[in-house]
Amino acid sequence: MGTKGEKAELRCPRYAVGLMSGTSVDGIDAAVVEINGNREEPPGVRLVAFENSPYPAGVREDIFALFDPCNATVDRVGKMNVLLGELYAEAALSVIGKAGLSAEDVSVIGSHGQTIYHAPSMEPYHGRNVHYTVQIGEGAVIAARTGIPCVSDFRPADMAVGGQGAPLVPFTEYLLYREEHRTLLLQNIGGIGNMTVIPAGCSPGEVYAFDTGPGNMIIDGVVERLYPGQLTMDIGGAIARSGTADPRLLGRLQQEAYYSQPLPKSTGRELFGSSYIDKLLHDAEALGMQAEDIVATVTMLTAWSIGDAYRRYVMAGHPADAMIVGGGGSYNPVLMEWIRKEMAKEGVQVLTQEAIGHNSDAKEAVAFAVLADYAITNRPNNLPHVTGASRPVVMGKISY
Repeated sequence: MGTKGEKAELRCPRYAVGLMSGTSVDGIDAAVVEINGNREEPPGVRLVAFENSPYPAGVREDIFALFDPCNATVDRVGKMNVLLGELYAEAALSVIGKAGLSAEDVSVIGSHGQTIYHAPSMEPYHGRNVHYTVQIGEGAVIAARTGIPCVSDFRPADMAVGGQGAPLVPFTEYLLYREEHRTLLLQNIGGIGNMTVIPAGCSPGEVYAFDTGPGNMIIDGVVERLYPGQLTMDIGGAIARSGTADPRLLGRLQQEAYYSQPLPKSTGRELFGSSYIDKLLHDAEALGMQAEDIVATVTMLTAWSIGDAYRRYVMAGHPADAMIVGGGGSYNPVLMEWIRKEMAKEGVQVLTQEAIGHNSDAKEAVAFAVLADYAITNRPNNLPHVTGASRPVVMGKISY
């Protein structure tokens, strides 16, 4: 490991930046964290500063175009890869300034990148079984513009040893949230919903996690189609509150095979993206549904999928004391109300990240700062039991 990596390991406290851009493509989340601890002990982590930088409208549109493989030509992917590197570097330098620090104070940047395709299931190809994932946002550009080592492209190392490359955040959730006497569920609701199960007093090998299904992705997609040029999301759940979930459409949507697929499992826009919404709206039209009832139905679907996942995969083995919800979905009061009703059936209290003193928006950016801190000091940073990998690996490609 080079000099910078050695300094990152030995300096306490040290600072790291985490960058996250999720499936909703809302913008770039950037966090500066202070980290204490050495190789042998779990880190102490404190959020110092956080910023969200929305994507310019044209950039967001071009990213969405790349979700369709027919549009994701090599030249378009290549240009966006470099452009996002530039935008991520600007976001990193901005949040470092907000923290009152300089680039020289920061040991490492961890950038998740923008996922444009994720295919975690093995498929035969020229006599081999392969699976793959594509995240863009060039780490070399981030390192060059900031002067700080950048760890990027985390998922492939896990997938190379048989994992799904997702979910990755449970590694840091175990470090930062586990308790001796309470079993906790950490539910993130970004574009996709994912649940981490942290049994009371558990070891790392006892943590498990999986994608529960759509989070905001279908809600946002439906709203954007039904209210073109007016809305891109159901702000405050206002549309869903004015409608009524239709049991006929909800029942059809609940038949999606993903919900009963065995663990480990992960999903994304490849399943719950544009084509899915096309069919959903076609079915809703055939049922004569109003726009607000469609939005209410897909909001209920997200709430149901979370409760169903708990009942199907968690409750028998690890009955939970509390669920802590983060991500953009935690700001939708209607969605949260329906999740609370789902989980109340099983006696699980539902809280938000803010209710326990954390920042919901910053949570995943903080995670990638910690994952990068592990990578730059050559420490394994995956949970094989969570991703399905055959062994622990150091995830992330380092650019200096």
